[in-house]
Amino acid sequence: MLASLLVVAALQATTQQVQDTSLFRALDLPAPNAYRAADGRPGPDYWQQRVDYRIGATLDPATQTISGSETIHYTNRSPMALPYLWIFLDQNICEPGSITNQLNQPPLVFEDVSFDFSCQGFAGGVTLQHLRSGGDDLRHTIYGTTMRVDLPTPLQPGGDVSLDLGWTFRIPEMGAGRMGRDGTLYEIAWWYPRMVVYDDVRGWNHDPFIGGGEFYLEYGRFDVTIELPAEYVVAATGVLQNPADVLTAAQRERLARAVRSSTPVAIITADEAGTPQTRPTRGGTRSWHFVADSVRDFAFAAAPNFRWDAVGWDGILIESLYRPGAAGWEESIRMAEQSIRYFSERLYRYPYPHATTIEGPIAGMEYPMLTFVAGTDRENLHFTLMHEFGHEWYPMVVGSNERLYPWMDEGFNMFIDIGATEDYFRGTPHGDTYAQTLVEAYPQHAIPGLEQPLSTRPVESRDLWWTAYTKPGLMLHLLRTEVLGKERFDRAFSAYTRSWAFKHPTPADFFRVMRSETGMDLDWFWRGWIYTTARLDQAVDSVTAGADGPEIHLTNRGTMVMAAEIAITFGDGARETVRLPVEMWNLGSTFVYRVKDGRGMPAAVELDPRSVYPDVERANNRWPRGS
Repeated sequence: MLASLLVVAALQATTQQVQDTSLFRALDLPAPNAYRAADGRPGPDYWQQRVDYRIGATLDPATQTISGSETIHYTNRSPMALPYLWIFLDQNICEPGSITNQLNQPPLVFEDVSFDFSCQGFAGGVTLQHLRSGGDDLRHTIYGTTMRVDLPTPLQPGGDVSLDLGWTFRIPEMGAGRMGRDGTLYEIAWWYPRMVVYDDVRGWNHDPFIGGGEFYLEYGRFDVTIELPAEYVVAATGVLQNPADVLTAAQRERLARAVRSSTPVAIITADEAGTPQTRPTRGGTRSWHFVADSVRDFAFAAAPNFRWDAVGWDGILIESLYRPGAAGWEESIRMAEQSIRYFSERLYRYPYPHATTIEGPIAGMEYPMLTFVAGTDRENLHFTLMHEFGHEWYPMVVGSNERLYPWMDEGFNMFIDIGATEDYFRGTPHGDTYAQTLVEAYPQHAIPGLEQPLSTRPVESRDLWWTAYTKPGLMLHLLRTEVLGKERFDRAFSAYTRSWAFKHPTPADFFRVMRSETGMDLDWFWRGWIYTTARLDQAVDSVTAGADGPEIHLTNRGTMVMAAEIAITFGDGARETVRLPVEMWNLGSTFVYRVKDGRGMPAAVELDPRSVYPDVERANNRWPRGS
């Protein structure tokens, strides 16, 4: 009996060891449920909260302040009663005692561009003047960039509550790289108290704003009025409700013409920029009124000397506003139109009435219908402008949690940037080699002992440019071109985008949609690329004469598995390319490919002849060695 038990225990231990070490073992994902289905789509009982905002704000350039009164209408669609709510006070990142200032957060370095997460010595924060509901003050506690609001009675499922807030803050020059000002130009974002997401996965997602993690917000309707000096021109999220009050008759006519035009129209010309004729009235202040539906945030920009170009595509008004001295920005409207058109045709039609980009000090940031872009050389300008517009899809439409999974928005955008760059610069060295630059970045960033998994939170990432941007972009590019094929991948990726438009997906939802749509289990792929720092090292060990013909002996020497491509050169100079699926590694780390009869012994064999993979040891990719 004892011997039998020992045998069973040994067998169980062996089975467990194989299960734990197989590179093809299943990922440990949350179980599907009524909220999130097994095929990765929203389940029959999926819910998410709704938040609507009404904001009246005044921007005072003389004192560099914004003051606002705000009503937040919060609807509880969850099955839980909520005794308290959480609100973000993002401008508190600039307080001297903030986590960011205490820890001196390092900047994000984009090759030769530094993205500063601090407020660069600026000391300030939100002054909350009142917080009420139904006329009664609400008890609240502020913790840096978050605030807990205790309700008099729990908010029941299906119930709603309105919060009335008054607040003011001084505008920093560089607000953690997300907003700021430069002389008379203001790029305003993260500027009003915003509701924290309450979802079915984590409950309250009140991770503090430190700088490295961006945002995760609920969808709703914004009704915003901004008062500021009359000489200012404003661009914002949403549709302008009072154009006759703030635009000249000529500007209104030009805008109406631009939305129907395939060639750019100058709304404010170079000669007009900064002159009194651009404004319908002089002196005093004017109010700009905007309304936006199905958005998760609101931002605006204002300056008295904008040039303003616009063009239409498929009924969408595409706009570019920039200062007269901005070099190269005359081409920005064409770049903007190409970006919106390209992404709409391949992902999901752009759902908003306008797409507007603003030139200014912020290196690159995205908000619904509005992006902030710094002026640079032509190739960098196109990349930044196009990348920020890509965010209109991820995460503005597909609302993933950037505080936890930046690879699901920054990485997705780096991936779609490849095609958009190739399209705009087709036939040039930049366009034709852009995808390869992601592979070439691997040795510099994927350093053993220093590299972190893509699943690392952004505030813990030592190389965010790699873990959130470049590596996930390369990952999806290789999944599309080398593993699944373009048609198979594109159908699945589009299905994911449509399924989670205006909703809150998690990584598990993405993985399940991709598996369901492609018919391929990809757990091995996600594990190697996202949850580990696995390294790829495929090798040609030898070529031998087998009983049924020449045999090419391949080895997977690394900790990552991938499909393979081998180029075989025969003695007569003939060349054959063979693509092998990842299932070649099902039975272990060695694989023998049998060359077809009649071809004779190969003279040379090369793995990954196009150099598309980040193989860490390319010297063993060829046989004979050194060939």
